[in-house]
Order: sequence, then structure tokens, then C-alpha cells
Amino acid sequence: MQPPPPNIETTALESAMDAAWPALEQDAAGGWILRAAEGVTQRANSIWPRDAAQHLGEELPALLRRARSWYRSRRLPVIFQLFEGPDAAALHGLLDAEGFTRQSETMVMTRSALHVPAPAAEPGTPAVELSPKPSKDWLRVWWQVDGRGGEDAMAVAQKILEGCPSVYALVRDDGGRPAAVGRLALPTGSHLGGLYCMATLPEARRRGFAAAVLDSLLQAGNSRGVTGFWLLVTAANHGAQELYAKAGFKEAGRYLYRQERPRRAATGC
Repeated sequence: MQPPPPNIETTALESAMDAAWPALEQDAAGGWILRAAEGVTQRANSIWPRDAAQHLGEELPALLRRARSWYRSRRLPVIFQLFEGPDAAALHGLLDAEGFTRQSETMVMTRSALHVPAPAAEPGTPAVELSPKPSKDWLRVWWQVDGRGGEDAMAVAQKILEGCPSVYALVRDDGGRPAAVGRLALPTGSHLGGLYCMATLPEARRRGFAAAVLDSLLQAGNSRGVTGFWLLVTAANHGAQELYAKAGFKEAGRYLYRQERPRRAATGC
């Protein structure tokens, strides 16, 4: 991982990211954090190799065997959330040799908090509703854009969201229909704020809703003493990256999801 801006230390950032999207179940395995949440979202069902740089190459196969056993008992695939960079080179090498896929390259962007008064709303700027809990309207918009699964999966996702203190933003269109949402995670004990779940319904895009949500959440973080912000955006989503760059965010690193390929069942008599 490339060093983030000076206001956000790397270890603190990774810890805040873990706390902002808390798995329903966690276990420590030799410095790795094994996370599970009934298969809902890759992040909450992946391994965070917290001390990747501290493990020698000969230790890694044993750790991987332990992780495989843990996930097998939960009927979940083995997935790593693993940053690029020299600290993770040995583990990437092992996963390459084991045939793990490379999926969902994600960019981490950060910026310092700018404690400035909220600008006066321009005519036509949509009003933003803020809440400490995700409303039904908020959940419906986010799940319609980013969700995977039915009502049961959404209920698990809601537990993940509410596992970290947060501010939820919702914008409605001119007809009062929910149109765009976002979430500012505020991990306990951290002075960092993480922007998640930025989602706009397809029919409501290109109308300034996402920018209004982003600005509102940044202002909410400033008012709560946040000293630095981070967000996650897929490497292929150039439109969102442009929006975040205009708000002062810069790339601080990238990670991949490394997933074990399903093993074929034995055949024959």
C-alpha cells in the first residue's frame, strides 16, 4: 500500500476500515483476522491479513490451512482482502501458486478534514436528510443499487452497517422519491470517518444528488471532530473517482479480493 497523506497513518486506516464494516463473526489466526457474516458482502466474509509483513514465507501455508478449516466449517469460500505492495508480496505469491483469483480491484482514497463552515445552499440544491440509523427508504435505495440477495441478506447487511456508529444521508427527487444515499462510518476511538454506500438510483443520476450527499457527509464529519476521511471506490469506476477528486480525495493505495477457486468433486467409481 502506498503511504496515505500524512494526516492518516496506514495502520490506523486499516483498523478503521475493519471497524467501519464489522463482520458478525471474527477470529484471530496468527495475526490474520478471519471474518464471516453469512456470506453477505465480500468485505465482511474475507480475511484481513493484519500482520502480513511479519510472517515468513514458511509460516504462510500453515496459516492458510487454518483459515481454510475455519471457513469450511461455515460453508464459505476463502477470500482475502489484500493490499498491493511489498508487505504483501509473499502472501500474494502463495495465493498465486494456490490458484486464487484476483477480483474487484479497489482504490482507497483519503483526504484531510477541512473545518470550514457549510456553504450556503445554491438554488436547486437538493435537501439532504441525515440520520444515525438507516431508514427503510435508505436501505431500499442502497440495496437496489449495490445489494446481492433477498430480504434475509439485506437484514444481515443492516446488522453490519449498524455495527459501527454512522451518519446516513438520503436525498429525494422533486417528487419526494428516495433517489441517492451515502453513509459516514465513525469508528469508536478513531478520529477518522469512512464514506461508504454511495449509491444513486439509475433514473436519478447526473442531477447532483451524489455531490449533495458527499458534501453533507463531509460537513457531518467536520462537525463531529473527524480529522481525516477515507473512501473506497472500484478501480473501474472513473466517474466516481472524478467526483471524489473534486472533493479533495487522493489515491492512497489499492487492494484486491483473492478468492479460492472451487475444487472439483472427485469423479468415477
